[in-house]
Amino acid sequence: MDLAKKYADLVYDVGMHQGEDTDYYLKKGFRVIGFEANPKLVAKSRSRFAEAIRDKKLIIVEGAITDKPAGTNKSTVSFYENAKLSEWGTVVSDWARRNEALGASSQVIEVPIVDFARSLREFGIPHYLKIDIEGMDTVCLAALAQFEQKPDYVSLESNKASIAELAEELNLLTQLGYTKFKAVQQVHVPRQREPNPSKEGCVVGRRFEVGTTGLFGADLPREWKDYEDTLREYKFIFFGYKLFGDYGILRKYFLGEALRRVLCHVLRTPSFPGWYDTHAKHVSVV
Repeated sequence: MDLAKKYADLVYDVGMHQGEDTDYYLKKGFRVIGFEANPKLVAKSRSRFAEAIRDKKLIIVEGAITDKPAGTNKSTVSFYENAKLSEWGTVVSDWARRNEALGASSQVIEVPIVDFARSLREFGIPHYLKIDIEGMDTVCLAALAQFEQKPDYVSLESNKASIAELAEELNLLTQLGYTKFKAVQQVHVPRQREPNPSKEGCVVGRRFEVGTTGLFGADLPREWKDYEDTLREYKFIFFGYKLFGDYGILRKYFLGEALRRVLCHVLRTPSFPGWYDTHAKHVSVV
């Protein structure tokens, strides 16, 4: 296995979008390697974080991480740049079709292909690896198998379409040595409050917006769960998806949508069933 060096002050922001999370990590004192496929968003981040880039606190890797077929020499990949919701940009055509069905169409552009394993060798293994790249999260996880060292903490946007595929994500994390998990409701991220003192860098008093990843690592609230308890929690979550998710069986009926709105009011949540990130802690972390 590869002996790439691990850095306690390094965070990877894979799918940096407009730099919302990157800004948080930088202010907490971490160095950041940011990955973004959308060239328009890259240009905005290069301008926004010009000082951090100059001071070598931030490196932006432009291009898409993808499961490029072995044996091909192609250096670019088709990227579906979402015209309505830039965070829904993807290299997965099925996801682009789903987005269009939900009222968010895309235009196709060519972007460079990023070899994630090569980036890990070049920049080192981070303390925390945040992944949110619309359909390619597990490609990053698979690359970790090539390395002896692993990030202390990993987060990825959990699968919403299939409990079997969600279980595969947990299985892959387990194979990589991640034994404790937290399912974090992303709609509730604005409710999070940074602990003081923080165990992850300095305290910056951040008030999180919807769409940001939020707290990570040792700063996350609630107890860590093992594989079985986490899978049971997700089975309950998927019951909510089945009824009220994007293609929920009750969403197409007036009374079903009315019930969903009532649940939002009762649960004091802006959206139900929302969506979740899976956070994982490596077995090496005490």
